[in-house]
Amino acid sequence: MNRKSVLNVDGTQTIRDQTVGRTMRLCLLLMTSLQLAAADDPRIYQNRLVPLKNAEPLLADYPVFVQPIEDVGRFEAPLLVNDDDADLSVRAWRFSYNARGIIEMPNRLNSAHTAVIMVHPWGIDDGQGWRTSEPAGVADFCTPEKNHLAGRHTREVVDPFLKRMRPKVPFIMFSLIGSVDPIRKKLYRTLDYTPTADERRAAKIQLAEKLNAFDYTSKPLPAEFLLSQNKPVIDYFRSFPGLTAHDDFNGAGFWQLPVPIHSSVTVESNDVLIFDVEGYGPLKSFLQQHDIRHILLTGYATDMCFCKTTAGYENLSKDFNVFLVGDATLATFPANATPRYATNAHISLASINHLITQVSWVSGLR
Repeated sequence: MNRKSVLNVDGTQTIRDQTVGRTMRLCLLLMTSLQLAAADDPRIYQNRLVPLKNAEPLLADYPVFVQPIEDVGRFEAPLLVNDDDADLSVRAWRFSYNARGIIEMPNRLNSAHTAVIMVHPWGIDDGQGWRTSEPAGVADFCTPEKNHLAGRHTREVVDPFLKRMRPKVPFIMFSLIGSVDPIRKKLYRTLDYTPTADERRAAKIQLAEKLNAFDYTSKPLPAEFLLSQNKPVIDYFRSFPGLTAHDDFNGAGFWQLPVPIHSSVTVESNDVLIFDVEGYGPLKSFLQQHDIRHILLTGYATDMCFCKTTAGYENLSKDFNVFLVGDATLATFPANATPRYATNAHISLASINHLITQVSWVSGLR
């Protein structure tokens, strides 16, 4: 068999087989990509994981609020988000049990398609009038002292981040509990209305009057209750649960008050308030109508509202590229004086299926 016959028979057949295999794999990748995002031009992501040596701890910039993450395997992966006309660098990481470590990757975002959302900056015990009911009421981080600590975190970490991002992105947004009410509707810009300066001034006065007129005195802890002989533990917790935020301890009407954005947050006239009760649909539509593709998510509480409410990452990650800003959030921290370890634990859990960044990892490219 001479050179020509090898090329014409065996060689040609082998090349064709390889070509068919590559074509089938590309078709499968293409179909998957089109299902995920029909309007996108698909690309094949080379999932190369390069071990990182002597990597610095993650989330180490604010250890008083978040316990740094360290002492596990670390890898570098290729660029993930790569927008045209990118002007924003967002390095991020996730954890993979299968890869047996943390995977870090750079991202290049176009800030024009990016929004920053702060989940539940409740204005509780912050001087605006809404305050924890005494002697046994609970709200937000559930004690006045812990609410003050969260306010300090807002002042020192979140608000400076929002101020830095506000000139770069089209929207800074906040989500709050409660029904749509006439006071907050004219105090903040919402998804469907932008109040005038006069309306905002009048609403601020109305807010203070409404909040300060409420009686924040409620019932004390139960002094006694019945226990059965056979199941006293069950009866004990049924009669005296660890967290009750009902009328007895908070007072009737407490949760119907117009909760403001925390006073530690600098709110500008173009910032947008999201009412949780309106649901995820209007928020999704608003973001998509303004061509937002990326979300930098901050706020409270990492283990509850931050993940499960209208603007939480469980909703947003279905439709947008979401980056959880891991040091710009705090988890609830029962039985502890610090949120450091609870926040570390809940961000670490979220990292299995979500990307985590940090304040210092978000910077301009130009």
